[in-house]
Amino acid sequence: YEMQRSLVGSEMCIRDSTLPFTDVKSGDWFYEAVQYVYDKGMMTGVSADRFAPASTTTRGMIVTILYRLAGSPDIEDENWGYPYVDVDANAYYGTAVYWARLNGIASGYSDERFGPDDAITREQLAVMLYRFAKAQGHDVTAQADLSGYTDADQISGFAREAMSWASAEGLINGTSGSTLSPDSSATRAQVAVILMRFASIITE
Repeated sequence: YEMQRSLVGSEMCIRDSTLPFTDVKSGDWFYEAVQYVYDKGMMTGVSADRFAPASTTTRGMIVTILYRLAGSPDIEDENWGYPYVDVDANAYYGTAVYWARLNGIASGYSDERFGPDDAITREQLAVMLYRFAKAQGHDVTAQADLSGYTDADQISGFAREAMSWASAEGLINGTSGSTLSPDSSATRAQVAVILMRFASIITE
């Protein structure tokens, strides 16, 4: 349990450099990433003392994180378009979902459904990150050859370019030496690692 103290005049500033989560230990492969996303306010715990690294990440969570990364822009005066029947505008992800649609970062399964509580798949995550980086003016031309993966043909057409870019940038690697598992869900620990890598790309 480490603390950093610095004296500023007569005030003492204390920054706790440990995480409050009992399910994230310093030896875990995702520890550094969880520390990063927590410190940056990208991700919080599922409770005061639990991060739930093995739990799945939802579509609503991801668009909310990207919305925060964009600076939580005010869209109150914009036309949000047709309402999704499964998105409560007052939910934590409400504004973020419509911001994502307005900016071409994420669309629904249809004009009526977004699926905010559905687990996000690896290819959906790649698409959202790709579109966000592009919307922010970053170079997204890098492309990796995915033909070496035995399940490359399972990548949806809309996600091929994004998955190739995410692989080239080292954001989304294979789940094994020969598989990409595009339709598998992404855990909170995996998302934390991907977001830490992603942040370094969009702040270059």
